[in-house]
Amino acid sequence: MVIRRLIAPSIDFSALRRELKLPTQFSAAAQREADDVAASGPTMPSVDHTDIAFVTLDPPTSMDLDQAMCLQRRLKGYRVWYAIADVSAFVAPGGALVDDTWERGQTVYLPDGRVPLHPTVLSEGAASLLPDQPRPAVVWTIDLDADGATTAVRVERAVVRSRAKLGYPAVQADVAAGSLDEPIALLPEIGALLIERGLARGAINLPIPSQEVEPVDGGWVLVLRAPDPVEDFNAQISLLTGMAAAQIMIEGKVGLLRTMPAPTPDAIAKLKAVAGPLGVAWPTGVSAGRVIGAVNGNDPRGAAFLGQAAELMRGAGYAALDGSVPELHEHGGVAAPYAHVTAPLRRLADRYATEACVALFAGTELPEWIRPALPKLPEVMAATDRVANTAERGAVDLAEAVLLAGRVGERFDAAVLDVDGANHAPEHAHGAQPPKPPRPPRGTVALDAPAVRARCEGPGLVAGERLPVWLTVADPVERRVLFETVAPVENRVV
Repeated sequence: MVIRRLIAPSIDFSALRRELKLPTQFSAAAQREADDVAASGPTMPSVDHTDIAFVTLDPPTSMDLDQAMCLQRRLKGYRVWYAIADVSAFVAPGGALVDDTWERGQTVYLPDGRVPLHPTVLSEGAASLLPDQPRPAVVWTIDLDADGATTAVRVERAVVRSRAKLGYPAVQADVAAGSLDEPIALLPEIGALLIERGLARGAINLPIPSQEVEPVDGGWVLVLRAPDPVEDFNAQISLLTGMAAAQIMIEGKVGLLRTMPAPTPDAIAKLKAVAGPLGVAWPTGVSAGRVIGAVNGNDPRGAAFLGQAAELMRGAGYAALDGSVPELHEHGGVAAPYAHVTAPLRRLADRYATEACVALFAGTELPEWIRPALPKLPEVMAATDRVANTAERGAVDLAEAVLLAGRVGERFDAAVLDVDGANHAPEHAHGAQPPKPPRPPRGTVALDAPAVRARCEGPGLVAGERLPVWLTVADPVERRVLFETVAPVENRVV
């Protein structure tokens, strides 16, 4: 659901690409490998699941389709069929393409085009689960009882064929109209069950609208977008699979987990302390996840609370298993062991975790190239996560600066999302240099329009409150925007 949008003129993202040293092409040898396997086709698995009515569900413009699902009702519950693109069928161990993917780590998304983990001839072609094409896949079969609890799991290689490429907006409209396609007609029902199970075990989901920069009519549009409910339901199927994969690897004591510390009691206490002043009800005995999930992120005070709640979700990483299970082996946001296995076209770690699961389930030895890679992956993924996050934030910062470049000195209505507080210097000893003047309070504000979130300084900043702010800096070169709570002298009424 789009909340706000504003169209910008031409924006050049090339400086950001250079700053992050993003690759512009694959090595000649890696590209040749990809072209060759795409032209000849991979070896297909012996198991045939093309009779299952899989469909994909993604943003409408996506072509790198990792996942396809088919949901069925059973006598006492449900069956989730989840097909994941089998990247290992296209990437030969020890080849040049392996080296290139390790350098990239994951697909990096920028408004003017993605920097893919794999050549597009694979990621948007031969390996993608595009409709009406037989594809090698790793198929997860997960049975649930009537309450959404997992009762059985199977993972195997198979040939699949997607029936349709579905997009979130159209599917959400079908949900509203009661005309959802049969393969995913149960998605709202199963998704709601899985969300409730997550909340019951202490999971936390932050419903914060995201800022996105999208091309439109020869320019760019900055959009503040809240996820459609079907996106949350779809994410639950991925989480379900990731938890099943983690359990397999923990039992086998080999693989790769996605981890995050659980929120500390002190962090929960601090969040509770700001709930009341921000108008958020927190009944006795109710978990943080349930309180956070009920907050309206479009309300200024709700948005400020969610900004504080984000502090609970710190320290995500990866943990390799080989012979033992590390002390930190759960994901605090999921409130359970969890692994990344559902996006191998876009994330390097998923291919290795998937291979571990397939071998462990079948009771066979892991491929020889898996174990040496496992301890190296956490560092590689952490580094590429930083690059991807910097690219995403940098693109939005640039768009904001370009949009506002001609409006320095103007007044805007804003909501305060968070406050750093004043930084008062300590008393100085006799004869010492005089202290610097106190730094004015600083924080982050969200404008009513355009859809900008930026730094602000000056008196009067109170989280969750609304106030007028004045734009003092909008620098596209530095990708920097700054507001102040005090009007410039020329704008003051005498």
